[in-house]
Amino acid sequence: MGYGHQRAAYPLRHLSPTDKVLIANNYQGIPRKDYRIWNYTQTLYEMVSRTISIPWIGRKIFNIMDTVQKIPDFYPRRDLSEPSIQVKTIFNSIKSGWGADLVRILNTKDIPLITTFFTVAFFAEEHGFKNDIYAVLCDADISRAWVGMNPKKSRIKYLAPCRRVVERLRLYGVKEENIFLTGFPLPEENMGNSHLRVLKGDLSKRISNLDPYNHYRQKYGETIKQFLKDKADTNHKNRPLTLTFAVGGAGAQRHLAHDILISLRKKILQGEIVLNLVSGTRQDVYRYFHDQISHHGMNKALGKHVNIVCGIDKEDYFKNFNETLRHSDILWTKPSELVFYCALGLPIIMAPTVGSQEDYNKYWLTKIGAGLVQEDPHLTHEWLFDWVNSGWLAEAAMAGFLDGRQFGVENMEKVVFEGVKDPAKTYQLL
Repeated sequence: MGYGHQRAAYPLRHLSPTDKVLIANNYQGIPRKDYRIWNYTQTLYEMVSRTISIPWIGRKIFNIMDTVQKIPDFYPRRDLSEPSIQVKTIFNSIKSGWGADLVRILNTKDIPLITTFFTVAFFAEEHGFKNDIYAVLCDADISRAWVGMNPKKSRIKYLAPCRRVVERLRLYGVKEENIFLTGFPLPEENMGNSHLRVLKGDLSKRISNLDPYNHYRQKYGETIKQFLKDKADTNHKNRPLTLTFAVGGAGAQRHLAHDILISLRKKILQGEIVLNLVSGTRQDVYRYFHDQISHHGMNKALGKHVNIVCGIDKEDYFKNFNETLRHSDILWTKPSELVFYCALGLPIIMAPTVGSQEDYNKYWLTKIGAGLVQEDPHLTHEWLFDWVNSGWLAEAAMAGFLDGRQFGVENMEKVVFEGVKDPAKTYQLL
């Protein structure tokens, strides 16, 4: 499981008897045969993802793989319940025993299963998991791979992040009683209690940095007061503008950091902006970032105005990343599952998409006004500050906060443990 699926599981770890996430592709005692299947799949995906940066041929190679998991056009609405080639291939492996050992372990506890990866849900259903099965969906639209061979007879329950996914599941033939609109699970440490005190406090500070000439606040000051209430003091500047750039799990877009560093070098050295480069758990990406910082003469700024955010494992990385976001004004990343982090009041600059699902994530984020597509990275020092000075990014920050869904974890708990059918607030647009 890559960053996207484990990031979705991280905020739910307190529901586990061990306060840990069980990693389906690398748990203690996993059969060698099962491990080989997982490892081959992940290695192939990451290898192909990294080729996307190769001119001309890279995109063609990736498109061949992406065709297998392509999301069909939503309109016109029609029956899409016929299983895809990808689903049939997965089930052939499951019938040969893939995942049976994992389900055996899961059945030693009398608890429901909450998984963020569709294959694990299929394991549970096919190998006789004895309790309820819940699948957390990680994108703003989904491929047919998330739904099994016979959706009308399936007992898998789906926890959807947005309305489009609810509608898509219906087209794929999932029973109405097995679909729940909950929102995406966001980290509690970035929100605070049910009153969102941490989130609102962080957003208040962020608005100050993102609206230096008061263009947004002059027009929408009352909106800020209405929704941020006692945290609505946005007239203070407590840090330099802070940009966080995050690459995906395959590290496919690390080269963008090179262009961003060159463009922002002068402003970084002058202390006008802080740049956080997120390498995750990949040592090769960490070394690349460190080499680029050194090569461009910014060692003196390292640890102050340019930082590398990493972790020894994914849980450590997620903790460090979430803390970094609290002190960030802008998140720059490809439109992965991180599009849902706009609900934290973070405007998102979108790098080029990698995969069909990210095309739909980009569409969703653009529609709610919480994300903007990057301009030429070589000219970041120009367009980024134009966007800030105009108040555009302040507007995007508030749009994500107002129309994103913050209570995914709470809503999932209500569905799984209290049997609530419709837990999500209904005023969000998408």
